[in-house]
Amino acid sequence: MNKIPSRIIDFHVHLFPDRLFDSIWDYFSKVYKWDVLYQFYYRECIDYLKKHNVSPIVYSNYAHKKGVAEELNEWNLRVLDEMPDLYCFAAFHPDDENAIKVAEKVLSYPRVLGFKLQLLVQNFYPHDKRLFPLYEMVMDRDKRILFHVGTGPVGSKFVGIKNFRKLLDRYPELPANVAHLGGYEYREFMDLLKDYPNIYMDTAFTFLSISPVMSAISTEDLENAKDRIVYGSDFPNLILPREEELRFLSGLDLSDEFYSRVFFENGLRLINGHSG
Repeated sequence: MNKIPSRIIDFHVHLFPDRLFDSIWDYFSKVYKWDVLYQFYYRECIDYLKKHNVSPIVYSNYAHKKGVAEELNEWNLRVLDEMPDLYCFAAFHPDDENAIKVAEKVLSYPRVLGFKLQLLVQNFYPHDKRLFPLYEMVMDRDKRILFHVGTGPVGSKFVGIKNFRKLLDRYPELPANVAHLGGYEYREFMDLLKDYPNIYMDTAFTFLSISPVMSAISTEDLENAKDRIVYGSDFPNLILPREEELRFLSGLDLSDEFYSRVFFENGLRLINGHSG
């Protein structure tokens, strides 16, 4: 892994309260038949990543149902107060009566970068009009949205490139990070980078031996997009060792500039509030 920088920013980490982590891991095992290797609670996650030269750490969580986001965001602010060099995409659910008020409060915290929308779990469309006030507030405050809007691993009617394009038709300037390189529609999501300068992709759960990513895009595509990709691990919710994606990416033997930008410089730029 000699291509990987000695210091890494991980832009896709999951942190939840312990009881929610337990539920998520149980769900993965029962529904996806995935046994998560790193069943670490939040302090253990952070300690592990820092011991592996990851800093800063950008984590997210999401409200899987109505009535969860406010409590989860209170937990997020406590964790951010406890842990330096930690940044967060906070939780939001449009069915909450006070959704925008809570979002406005949490967004005022300097190390909250924006919000995570996990459309595969939350079961609403990215162009749902209930989200429009959230998008407008995020743009007004130079924050971002982290979307799980790709069709992997199981897909649903709420995700996919066609739905995401409907959102971009209304908000072409929306600052957005697309998780998992848009998998499984890698090509289609990568093509968005040409026309939408505020969109970034992350690598989480993408560059693995079980992934079809390199049948959809090329190393030339990756080089051309090196300013618009950030490294993410999906830690701790991994079913393969964390090092596998690092080995895969290093083995592509891309330019030194690609690795320095994807693993550190692009993430730092987004943390500092600059997408361009």
